Amino acid sequence: MRVRSIESADLPALLALAQSTGVGVTTLPANAERLGRRIDASLATLAQAPDPARASLLFVLDDPARPQHVVGICGLEGALGMSEPWYNYRVGAAVHASRELGLYRRLETLFLSNDLTGAAELCSLFLHPDWRRDGNGSLLSKSRFLFLAEFPEYFSPRVIAEMRGVSDEHGRSPFWESLGRHFFSMEFSEADYLTGIGNKSFIAELMPQHLIYTAFLSAPARAVIGQVHANTRPALALLTGEGFRYNGYVDIFDAGPAVECPLADIRAVRDSLCLRAADRPPPAHAQPWLVSNRRRHGFAVTLAHTAPDADGQLPLDAQALAALAIAPGDSVRAVPLSRPHPNRP
Repeated sequence: MRVRSIESADLPALLALAQSTGVGVTTLPANAERLGRRIDASLATLAQAPDPARASLLFVLDDPARPQHVVGICGLEGALGMSEPWYNYRVGAAVHASRELGLYRRLETLFLSNDLTGAAELCSLFLHPDWRRDGNGSLLSKSRFLFLAEFPEYFSPRVIAEMRGVSDEHGRSPFWESLGRHFFSMEFSEADYLTGIGNKSFIAELMPQHLIYTAFLSAPARAVIGQVHANTRPALALLTGEGFRYNGYVDIFDAGPAVECPLADIRAVRDSLCLRAADRPPPAHAQPWLVSNRRRHGFAVTLAHTAPDADGQLPLDAQALAALAIAPGDSVRAVPLSRPHPNRP
């Protein structure tokens, strides 16, 4: 399997994939016009000089033997909120105290914020359930880090990822039911869809602009603030292993957490190596490595069991070379799929 830059011909497969995502993946709406514009934006980003304010990229997971059989997607945004406001709730605290009455109360609060404006974003991650195996999820998600390492000029130095919040099997969010529904006359799924197709003006017009005490929310709503959907826990664990941390910002609809990390501090960016591809068997101590072809146009990443030689060469088999469309001697960027365990050699 490989991850590659999206192409115009991928639209039908991408639309079919979007229709299977369910509620909560706001940047991947099942809308052909919107998805077509996102593909066009990705192609335009690579055709123009780097500009984080306009950079918007999509990548797909496919089988090189069946290149139009798209089973996963992921994306990158260069800088959020540069053309329209970007909203989050900032989780904070308000202290109420009275020495005379002997009272001291620290109360959790939410405040509508644009603090994450200008940050780059990992977005649009979705893998078809039938393909959530054999390391495909890690390949799809982490492939973006090799693009960030290769072309940092397209991105803000601060990178975030908004994680899908908690909702039930019917797509209902307890946070939305306790807060958002009081300000919007629509279901959570409808608000989720509207933001996904770019209609965000209603947020500024209708969301409360003042401090919100979470004590006024229902217990189920308070319990999900900063929590992720069960299906998103593996993705959160993956990002945590790469250095991402939760710093108190949540989604305004489902209260899912935003996690962040400086671009240069992301483990797969920091530890990646530039090597030369070699057509020979991997060494006995081979481990899973992410390997990219370092190309801006025709960018591709695959997962290979290998390890670099002392002379700066990376043994790759014929399948990996074909997936990357490279030849022995070509330059590649590579990094171990995961951080080595401290108790392992």
